[in-house]
Amino acid sequence: MADSHRWGRRRTLLLSAAISAVADGCFVLTTGFAGFVVANLLMGLGVGLYWPATEAVVADLTSDKNRNEAFAIVRLADSLGLSAGVVLGGVVIAAFKAYRLLFALDGITFLVFYAVVAVAISETLSAKTSSGSFWQGWRIAVCDRTLQIYVVVNSLFTLYLSQSQSTLPLYLNRFTSLDNHAAVGGIFTWAIVLTALCQLPMVRWLNRFTQPHALMIALVFWAITFLTTWLVGQQFIPPLLFVIVGLTAMALGTVAYTPIASALVVGIAPPNLRGVYLSVNSMCWAVGYLIGPPLGGWALDHAMAHQFWLWLVASTLGGGLILRSLQTQLQTQQSDQLSH
Repeated sequence: MADSHRWGRRRTLLLSAAISAVADGCFVLTTGFAGFVVANLLMGLGVGLYWPATEAVVADLTSDKNRNEAFAIVRLADSLGLSAGVVLGGVVIAAFKAYRLLFALDGITFLVFYAVVAVAISETLSAKTSSGSFWQGWRIAVCDRTLQIYVVVNSLFTLYLSQSQSTLPLYLNRFTSLDNHAAVGGIFTWAIVLTALCQLPMVRWLNRFTQPHALMIALVFWAITFLTTWLVGQQFIPPLLFVIVGLTAMALGTVAYTPIASALVVGIAPPNLRGVYLSVNSMCWAVGYLIGPPLGGWALDHAMAHQFWLWLVASTLGGGLILRSLQTQLQTQQSDQLSH
């Protein structure tokens, strides 16, 4: 992950674009497994450099009052870009049957991104706030009690997201009456569209709550998703009701979580360590996606497919308790700051 308090946000973004373009070049040229692994490692490094630096730029350019909505706009752009990439990638594959061409085009987009950053984006990190050694910044972050509590609950959220993208489609196709690939694909397309439509309205509504309380609301939406998944698997509710309630709750849970979580990390972090703290935030995603798919696959393969969703419902209660502890910790910090 990038330490953008040392490198600078702009330079980190440029490095991310360059490495990602090289990774696409490796995908185009590789003819064996070793080359494929190297290309994936490079692409992972490029993405790992990109996310903390991008979020740090947003944090630098915004205030506490508009930060939630700013991150919501960034997440909306992410959703639109990812959706467009999937659609255009499918068009290229369908038209030319050439996967290498797809990677070549992707590499060109990274070069365009590099040029845009080089020409149009100025450094947002001042020399005054960028002081301090690499290891000192990480030592402060690792020892931050508030960040430690946040990491636990954030890893839980990212595990939920990984389940919605890996285990849930497979479960619907194999263990419910929605045993049609086209139907499952259609309902997830609905969830993606709803996510984009609800991103800004949801965050504006959540602005009336503290950030831990907003994340508790996101947990409620995820609990509804997991409960309705279990209900449709047991044939207690019809698939149409699951699509309307369960997938809608999943979309709302996602849009309630992603921008608020990033804004909360920025609020926790000292201004000169935003890059480090946001790198820790990105690591939570790696943890969730490392654990989530194998865990879901194990449950499906060991005759625990239905009970698995009830376990996830129960885990949201634990997440709520952790968020309550986080709210208390933040209130204590604010009281200490006012007293000093």
